[in-house]
Amino acid sequence: MIPIPPPAPRVGVLSVVRRDDSFLLVRRAKAPDAGLWGFPGGKVEAGETLFAAAQRELAEETALHAQATRVVSVFDSLHHAPDGTLAFHYVIVVIRCAEPQTGQAALRAGDDALEARWFTHDAIRQLGGQASTRLSDLVERIVDEERRTSAPQS
Repeated sequence: MIPIPPPAPRVGVLSVVRRDDSFLLVRRAKAPDAGLWGFPGGKVEAGETLFAAAQRELAEETALHAQATRVVSVFDSLHHAPDGTLAFHYVIVVIRCAEPQTGQAALRAGDDALEARWFTHDAIRQLGGQASTRLSDLVERIVDEERRTSAPQS
């Protein structure tokens, strides 16, 4: 049977939580990045805002509750079947989430996450082929942006 391409792109979110020099990552259980480390995330449901989706996906995959604060980036995620036909197309919105100052329960992988852990910036650089395609670039972008915005202005 010939695969039928999706009728339109779907929207997904990635939830970025940073604690000092560490980022919260999950090891994905399902395609397209099964077995790879990346930011928690998933599909935006009908009637759900981007920020609400980011907060929900984060809680489902890690048991961490955080407040979505801003859009970091947007990119296309295109995946093709072996014969070259389009298998699926997602528009991914990367959303920065702020962890509340109050204590939270321990991380717990859930939903389609196999593991949930904090990784330092250096540890993310060392993941290599164990990381989702854009993970390292997104982390570098976030670190650079946040360094610039927190630097004293002259």
